[in-house]
Amino acid sequence: MKKLTAFRILSSSFVFYILYFTFCILLFSCSVQKQSSRSSQQTFNNDSSLLAVINDSSLLAAHVGISVFDPSSNKYLYNYQGDKYFVPASNTKIPTCYAAMKYLGDSLVGLKVAEYKTDLFLLGVGDPTLLHDDFKIQPVYNFLKSLDTINKNLWGGTVRWEAKSFGSGWAWNDFESDYMAERSALPIYGNVISFSGKAAAIKITPASFLSNVQQLSNPNGFLSRVERTHYSNDFKVFSYGNTSRIVKAPFITSDTLNFRLLSDTLKMNNQIAGPNLAPPVRIEAEEPKTYSIHSQPTDSLLKPMMHRSDNFFAEQSLLMVSNEFLGVMNDAKIIDTILKTDFKDLPQKPRWADGSGLSRYNLFTPQDFVAILNKMKNEFGMERIKEIFPTGGEGTLSSYYKSDSTFIYAKTGTLSGVVALSGFLYTKKNKLLIFSVLVNNHQASATNVRRAVEKFIQGIRKEY
Repeated sequence: MKKLTAFRILSSSFVFYILYFTFCILLFSCSVQKQSSRSSQQTFNNDSSLLAVINDSSLLAAHVGISVFDPSSNKYLYNYQGDKYFVPASNTKIPTCYAAMKYLGDSLVGLKVAEYKTDLFLLGVGDPTLLHDDFKIQPVYNFLKSLDTINKNLWGGTVRWEAKSFGSGWAWNDFESDYMAERSALPIYGNVISFSGKAAAIKITPASFLSNVQQLSNPNGFLSRVERTHYSNDFKVFSYGNTSRIVKAPFITSDTLNFRLLSDTLKMNNQIAGPNLAPPVRIEAEEPKTYSIHSQPTDSLLKPMMHRSDNFFAEQSLLMVSNEFLGVMNDAKIIDTILKTDFKDLPQKPRWADGSGLSRYNLFTPQDFVAILNKMKNEFGMERIKEIFPTGGEGTLSSYYKSDSTFIYAKTGTLSGVVALSGFLYTKKNKLLIFSVLVNNHQASATNVRRAVEKFIQGIRKEY
């Protein structure tokens, strides 16, 4: 009985010491966390630039991440929640731009051709510049105009297409918006229809859609807006405006439709057959002559992609990279490949969902963007970057950083509740810094948030 009692006392003591030891560990852990938090808060409180942006009334309820990196010393000057994930909106175009700069070469492949004695196969490879109004010189169109369509049959097709018209996580109710044109293997006219003029004499490009348009409202009024039926290429045009403007609306694409639009534009007597029809048996034994038709300098596509944040150009750029790298157009596969190769050493592994940033599935950290931008600087050089990224007073920065023009080169990002800015900054002392500021879940006006970020960046420029 005494032995049993002693054992119970010993057991109780053992449990007591175990619980006491566990309590001490938890207390120490909490103390370290508080000390770390206190230290971080102290650094934060002593930094007027950071304090000003975080305490700005536009950002008090928001989630904010800031990283500012000095590549010359390989050190961060600021790292406020730099390892936390944020929805980056159009800052997603930064990794897309990196991939395009690295893998698309100096000029874009606009079309691939397989030529037989009497047959010509035209393969779309995702180039978004064909008959796009940004590009006045059209090498692919000029090539097609020069073809002998009397003695040769034209067949339309595409390389392996494994993508979808819309990206993962895109908002379905934006289907009428020109910033969400469908992706395709043979884009034409930017995969949008342009409407302009008065209802009584409306101009439509491409004109092939004229029979699909219903005109409403005042026939003498200028075009004001366009609506499209969700699942068809039927449009309603409303004209009650007083000023002339151009309205663009996406159309539902298909390889068949896009090749027909190309044939109509070329005014061919015989339509381009296809797409992807099996070649006649009689030519299967022939050895074709294969070649590529190049369209535009690569950077002439990337510049508007970054300056006006062109979603269509970004999506098609990523698909073209996929075709060059993997021989197939599949955005998910090329994203996975780049994350495992070029971006394998990023500080935090991103969740990268699309090429443009339309998707809210995208999650990047400020440190990720700093790392990608640093790779761009090291691999491509600042002179090329300056030609592609907008500076103050240009593109999406047209109303910002005007006094800092040629000192800042950065990409904006905007969604509802999201403001982002990542790029390069030359300070007053001519030091080159790389920065990323990501703001999520704000309830203020986007303009006020951008002004708060602008004030912070300008403070950094003066301080360093």
